[in-house]
Parts: sequence; structure tokens; C-alpha cells
Amino acid sequence: MKAAMYLDKEKMEIQEVPTPKVKAGEILVKVNSCAICGTDVRIFYHGHHSVKPPHIIGHEVAGVITEMGEGVEGYKIGDKVHMVTEIGCGRCKSCLEGRKNLCSDFKAMGYFYNGGFAEYILIPKAAVLQGNLLIIPKSLSFDEATLAEPLSCCINAQSYLNITFGDTVLVVGSGPIGCMHVELAKLSGATKIILADISDDRLAIGKRFSVTTLINSAKEDLVQRVKEETDGAGADVIITANPDPKSQEQALQMIATRGRISLFGGLPGGKTITIESNIIHYKEVSVFGAFASHPIQYKQALNLLASKSIKGEDLITHKFPLEKIKEAIETSRSGKGLKVVVNP
Repeated sequence: MKAAMYLDKEKMEIQEVPTPKVKAGEILVKVNSCAICGTDVRIFYHGHHSVKPPHIIGHEVAGVITEMGEGVEGYKIGDKVHMVTEIGCGRCKSCLEGRKNLCSDFKAMGYFYNGGFAEYILIPKAAVLQGNLLIIPKSLSFDEATLAEPLSCCINAQSYLNITFGDTVLVVGSGPIGCMHVELAKLSGATKIILADISDDRLAIGKRFSVTTLINSAKEDLVQRVKEETDGAGADVIITANPDPKSQEQALQMIATRGRISLFGGLPGGKTITIESNIIHYKEVSVFGAFASHPIQYKQALNLLASKSIKGEDLITHKFPLEKIKEAIETSRSGKGLKVVVNP
């Protein structure tokens, strides 16, 4: 089979490699679509502690089951499936609570195991047993189904925020994740949604979603503008959908009393922030982290996409064949569009 083999930082080659052999309990999936995640971009340019070259990355996968090992139940050849990335140990407290994304010993597809930038992907026995292949609704395309992985991460983050009718929500970052957060906030009843970014081009793309106000924080004082937009009260909910420490520090300066903050975007290694903890104390502010997601949230994401409550076609702006994987990664990095999908 053809695979995009990650060999080292900024080095990836299309190679002919053996198609994986299916053992008992395993499933082989023909990859129809694999979207590019921001983490894939970081791996390509900077490496990752869990990725040992040579390796196949890519974890936002949709495809068709072509072969099943002995003992597999609950699936059949020809099923359209989307893949859950995280494989937990199955024994720890987090796994037993259904939150294997928080397992201290989880092993992820595309990181520990080979991923989806290839013609086929092997789903290991542990993933099959944990129900990590989800059936794609008939009405949903393979390309759109890949969005269930990042959308599930946004659902996980917003599960802590209790967005409701009348809330003002600020999303900082107008990339695909930020735009997904905008749409989810609208579905939850947010009355006013402010989207901020440092790029006019990104804001122009974000305008197509359920945004009330757009702010270019490179040209305007974001804290001041948010206070103006909220009559001095601040936003009820703030989601920092970017890897910038300044955004996280500013969030406390523009949060309302009893507001909720999601530090969604992880910071580059070694970066830290300084916060005024008295704001959290006296205003009873809640600050949450969010990492990955779990299978129930993947299923919710697939249903939202299939029902067109979240329109996947609006989020996908570029498609590339596997042979142009490096161009696809560069396009994703450039911020010229939103989601980039590779079709092996």
C-alpha cells in the first residue's frame, strides 16, 4: 500500500509499504479520508515525544472495513467507520468512568500506532474491544465524518462550560476549532458570540459562521472591545482556541462575574502564563482545561454533522491526494483556509 512515511522533522515521503496483516481481534480499514490536525502540523515541523520515526501519522480518519480478524463481533465488511483516537488501559479510574482520554497510560492512533495518512489503517485489538470504531451515518460523507474527531474535542470542552440562553461567548482564535466552538455555542443558546483573531483573512472565513461580532486583536485592544461589547460586564464564557499565552492571561481581564473560561489551546512546550488569581477568587470564576475527548462525544459529533446542525462542508476548505501530503500540511499551517482533508 501507499503511505506517507514521516521520517524526521520536515521530512516525509510517499512509500510503498506492506499492507498490515490482520490478526485475531483486529480490523483493517481502507482509508477514504484523513483530515489534518494542528498536531499533525506540529509533528511534521517539530516532532513529538510519542512519535518514533519512521511512522505514519494522521488520526482524523474515516473509511471502510475491508477485513476482520478472528473473534471480531459487532462489525461487518463494508461498514463505513470513523475512528476514535484514544486507546486507554481499560483499568484505571478514568477508563472505568468512560474518560480514556484522561488515562495516564493511553496509546493513541497516529502517535503510538500507525495512523491514517495511508491507503489502509490497522485497528488494534484493544481499540476494537473498546468500541473505537463508530459507524458513520449513511447521510454523512467520509470527508465530513473526519470532522467528528476535532468536533468531539470541542464538545468535551463545552461540556464544562454550561453555555445557555442569553450568554455572551468570546472565542479567541478563528481557525477550524474556533469556528466549531462558535457553532456549538450557538446551538447551546448563546445570544452573542464574539470571534477574535489576529488575521483579517481568518476572520473573513469565520464570518460565515454564527458570529455576532468580529475583532482583529492585532489592530484593536481586545480587552477594551469585549468590555464595550458587554457594557463593561465581560463575557460569560471565554474559549481560548489558540496556542498563545497572552490570550489565556487576557481571558481573566474580560471575564464576567461567575464566568467560565476554557483554556482549550495547549501552549508550546516551556511556555507558561501569569494570572491574577484574585480575579478567580473574588469573581467566582471557573477555569477549565480540556484534552481530547471520549467515544460518547465522538458519537454526538457524528450526529451533529449528519443532521447538518454543524455543516461540515462549510468547515472543509481544501482537499489533497496522498501524494501531495506535504502541500496539504503546509496549507493547513498557512491558515489560508480551515480544515484540510487528505484522500488516499
